[in-house]
Amino acid sequence: MKKIALLVGTRPNYMKIAPLWRAINKEPEGFSTVMIHTGQHYDREMSGVFFEDLLMPQPDVMLDVGSGSHAQQTGKAIIELEPVLIGIGPDVLVVAGDVNSTLAGALVAVKMGIPVAHVEAGLRSFDRTMPEEINRVLVDSIADILFASCRDAVENLRKEGISSEKTYFVGNVMIDSLKRILPMLRTSDILKEYQLESKKYVCVTIHRPSNVDDRSVLKEILEGLNNVSRNVPVVFPVHPRTRKKIKEMEWESDVGQFIITDPLGYIDFMQLMSNAAVVVTDSGGVQEETTYMGIPCLTIRENTERPVTVSQGTNRLIKAKAEDIVREVHGALGRVGRPVPQIELWDGVAAGRIFEILKKVL
Repeated sequence: MKKIALLVGTRPNYMKIAPLWRAINKEPEGFSTVMIHTGQHYDREMSGVFFEDLLMPQPDVMLDVGSGSHAQQTGKAIIELEPVLIGIGPDVLVVAGDVNSTLAGALVAVKMGIPVAHVEAGLRSFDRTMPEEINRVLVDSIADILFASCRDAVENLRKEGISSEKTYFVGNVMIDSLKRILPMLRTSDILKEYQLESKKYVCVTIHRPSNVDDRSVLKEILEGLNNVSRNVPVVFPVHPRTRKKIKEMEWESDVGQFIITDPLGYIDFMQLMSNAAVVVTDSGGVQEETTYMGIPCLTIRENTERPVTVSQGTNRLIKAKAEDIVREVHGALGRVGRPVPQIELWDGVAAGRIFEILKKVL
């Protein structure tokens, strides 16, 4: 029996690991999984509801890393994970994405001689001021098996001197979760709850430190969105980090139709996003999901580690300036209804390809 440990820590991890867990557990014999949750995202809104929506079992191991600085989170995760991996003795540890839990898991495993497989390897923004970029580069440099979601990620790994024998182009596993959940969206009443009409509102997600930690930057973004809301409803499910910063600013929407909600579960959020006319975000995963669904996406960032969503998808990078946001949203509204892009191997069966490779390697 080969034992595959799957590590999660935050919301984006769940959508990447859930399809792989499902693919492995379809195997009649020979493989077992152990799901380890670091607790980097720990409350129901940021964690529990996603396991329910993705029809995943509760984690086999739940740690208590919690919030804190990058150093505190990573360090605590390393300390907590070591005895867990000693007890489990997995044949491979699968980590996903670029969060602090991903780096912590990879570091612990590689020092214990446990092979590390990285799902979503090779993505690069080439911006070393982003903590996620540091995590991506470090994990890829020590991983034994690297699963890339797009061709440019494979090329990035080649340029960094990583052996092609360790690199596999498997497609985008997040699309596996998205395709699986699309038929379930009809169970959500989120549009009715907020009295929204399909393709007649803007959906927003903002949480990155570069956008929310600087008071002047966040003020520009909120003012831009508030101005947009004079003509079209703006719905903003707020990440706890962003809500804290908004509260510190004592900012309140005073015009238009600006709707702030608590974080939403996967089904409710995907229903909200899939029916939006335009999405404004700084999230990596949202850039991919909107591209798959053909929804105009405006990403408030100077760069993206997912350039394929710009070159082949529906994504555009914009500046964190109120006038730019208003102009770009109005321009994006004119792009609603264009053909849906088709990106190579974003087909909903990436997890199966990953598992087939793991079986051969193990």
